[in-house]
Amino acid sequence: MALGPYASFIVWSYAAVAIVVAILIGWVGFDYRRQKARLRALEAAGAVRRSGKSATDIS
Repeated sequence: MALGPYASFIVWSYAAVAIVVAILIGWVGFDYRRQKARLRALEAAGAVRRSGKSATDIS
C-alpha cells in the first residue's frame, strides 16, 4: 500500500481522529455515570420525576 509523499500526514491524521473519538467516548461514559449519580441524589432529596421511574430503573 503506497500512500505517497503524504503518508505521514495521513497516518497522523487518522491517529488524531482515533484519539479524539476515544476521548469523546470516555467523556460520554464519565458524564453518564455523573448524571445518574445526580439523579439518585435528587431522588434521595425528595425530588419526583414526572416519568414515574427512579434513577435505579434506568439501564
